Amino acid sequence: MARFTSLLTAAVIAATSTMAFSGAAQANPAGASPAATAKLQVSADCYTDGGKLYCGNYANAAIYEHRRFDSPIVDFVRTTFSVFSCWGHGEAHSGGNDIWYWTNGDYNGRWGNMPASEVFTSEDPPAGMTQC
Repeated sequence: MARFTSLLTAAVIAATSTMAFSGAAQANPAGASPAATAKLQVSADCYTDGGKLYCGNYANAAIYEHRRFDSPIVDFVRTTFSVFSCWGHGEAHSGGNDIWYWTNGDYNGRWGNMPASEVFTSEDPPAGMTQC
């Protein structure tokens, strides 16, 4: 029942945000430092800098409280480019691994975990990213 409630809440948030938001993807996340020496390009639109991952992702991707799908959904990312603070192992997902990324949601500011299958990395976890 809790999973159904979480999914229903997610659907309502996604539908509401789709009607209220029609902006384009961020070109560069706030605080990203393109000239930093620690920056490491990990794919065409992803790089690590200072242990964090700056990368493209699916819009309105769910953020889970824990690193598993039966965990409550706590928020969503609205944009198609996000900052991920660290990575950790969790439940296996459709990306073919068990890597999840810790990030901040766009709707209510909650922190949580996003499966790597929602993030456009070329390898998980990418070199230069901090483990949680």
